[in-house]
Amino acid sequence: MKIIDISQEVFSGRVYPGDRSPSRKQVKTIARDHYNLSDIHLCVHNGTHIDAPRHFLAAGQTVDQLPLELFYGTCTVAQFSGMINERSITPVLAVCHERLLLQGDCEISDGAAQALADSQVKLVGVESQSVGNPDAPLSVHLTLLAADVILLEGLRLSDVAPGEYMLAAFPLKLADTEGSPVRAVLIELPEGRCATK
Repeated sequence: MKIIDISQEVFSGRVYPGDRSPSRKQVKTIARDHYNLSDIHLCVHNGTHIDAPRHFLAAGQTVDQLPLELFYGTCTVAQFSGMINERSITPVLAVCHERLLLQGDCEISDGAAQALADSQVKLVGVESQSVGNPDAPLSVHLTLLAADVILLEGLRLSDVAPGEYMLAAFPLKLADTEGSPVRAVLIELPEGRCATK
C-alpha cells in the first residue's frame, strides 16, 4: 500500500492574505525541565484545511457537526489549468467520485460551482488556499457550502497522477469552528482495482 502525503507542512505552508501565520513557541525543554513542550498558534484556515459551511453561512454546520464519512473514501484527482467553467467540469462530473480533487493552477468559476453544487459531489479539493477568485471568493464559497459541498483547500497534488484513490483528510474535532487543519493523504488503490463510483 502506498500512501501519498498531499498536505502542506504547517509552519512553512501558505497563508491566505490577511490571516495570521502559524507559530510555535518552545515553553519547556529537556535541558531545563526534563521534557519538551510546545505551544502553537494557528488560524484554522492555515495550510491544508477544510472549510465547513459555517465559514460563510450563519446557520451552517461547524467542523464538529460534519459526518466523518465525508473525509474518507474513494476520490478522483482531475487535472485542470486556468478558469474551470461549467463546460469543462461537466465531463468530469459524469465519471468522478463523491470526492473530487482539482489538480493544477486553476480557479472555479460561478458556473462550475453551480454545476458542482448540482452534482453528486460532496467534497471538492483544490491546491490554492481558496476555491474562489482571490479577489472575490464569496460567491463560489456560498454556492458550494450552501449545497453542503465541503471544501478542502491548500492541497499539494503536483506529484500525483490524475486518477482514482482513497482519500483520508480528517479535520480536528474543534467545536463551533468553521474550519480545521487536516493531514490529507491519498492511498493508491491495488493494481488493477477500479474504485466504484
